[in-house]
Amino acid sequence: MLSEQSAATVRATLPAVGTALGTITERFYAGLFEAHPELLRDLFNRGNQASGTQRQALAGSIAAFATHLLDRPGQRPDAMLQRIAHKHASLGVTPEQYGVVHEHLFAAIAEVLGDAVTPEVAAAWDEVYWLMANALIAVEQRLREEHGGPTWRAWELVERVTETADVATFRLRPTDGGPVRDFLAGQYVSVRVTLADGARQIRQYSLSGAPAPDLRQISVKRVHTAGAPDGEVSNHLHARVEVGDVLELSEPYGDLVLDAGSETPLLLASAGIGVTPMTAMLAHLADSGHRAPVTVVHADRSPATHALRTDHEAYAAKLPDAAVHLWYEQDAPGGTHPGLVDLTGVPLAPGTRAYLCGPLPFMRAVRTQLIAKGVAPADIHYEVFGPDLWLAGQA
Repeated sequence: MLSEQSAATVRATLPAVGTALGTITERFYAGLFEAHPELLRDLFNRGNQASGTQRQALAGSIAAFATHLLDRPGQRPDAMLQRIAHKHASLGVTPEQYGVVHEHLFAAIAEVLGDAVTPEVAAAWDEVYWLMANALIAVEQRLREEHGGPTWRAWELVERVTETADVATFRLRPTDGGPVRDFLAGQYVSVRVTLADGARQIRQYSLSGAPAPDLRQISVKRVHTAGAPDGEVSNHLHARVEVGDVLELSEPYGDLVLDAGSETPLLLASAGIGVTPMTAMLAHLADSGHRAPVTVVHADRSPATHALRTDHEAYAAKLPDAAVHLWYEQDAPGGTHPGLVDLTGVPLAPGTRAYLCGPLPFMRAVRTQLIAKGVAPADIHYEVFGPDLWLAGQA
């Protein structure tokens, strides 16, 4: 809980700090990487740094955390902290790195805000930072203990399947022949690769199949972005990684996991490559004998770009009470819908719990429609691939 004196100072300065957060985070990352270039080379996503999305996400999370402390002083924003902590734990972020971040973040605040950063203001925002940092450190430590630590493990690619022109599935086994830890449907692993320039870049990919005793499966979309560099790791995996090659994987992490009994109605909504965690969830529901209604919603550019479509529909067909609704912007065949997702005519059972994954505009639109149909906001859960700009949009 924020102290009474600091709360008053943060409340008074939040508008000014919030307005300047974009500039502050830009200066922060510049100073951080000048002092520690190894962090940009081997930890931070260089693509997100180039596009500015990581700066937006950091600014949004700081503003959201401070606002939460002021509006609900007796509570912590655990949902936000859990999501960040899972990603940090999968990357191998250490407690010591929070001190490095603090040093450069507060240097950037002083540089941008100048004389407005009085000792009282600095102390108040220092308290905000360490409340957030210490909460994350504690959650990340617990996650590492539960998942067997942050140690990277070598996995050999044993099968590669082309799903669409831009999506491939990679099936891997540990090279040490040891046991494979179980995971929860919807979780992801971090994948670390060494690129041509020697950088060791890390990306997270959802596990796209049911748990297996000696196998991990990820499905990776090759990222092409108009006006920006192509995705470094996704293109490396597609162009250079073949059967017999070895990748480094973390243990599974992620908080978008099924948390419902077999009698709870579910809605699984995805768009594009967001289908990957939903396919794993459907596999789990089919294997566990889920009895309640399951509504499957997916949107894609066309049937040709719908990755894992066969698995998506086959797992749903194994459920006793499932309905599949597909939307395609182009070439929508009979039995599917043209255009964007419109849930107006989609029936939902009372008490439905929803899980969303896909681009932010898609998830925001679906969430709005679900609330209009009576789904409780607390029962709508989402996963963002990359920096969480949902918070940035609300800041």
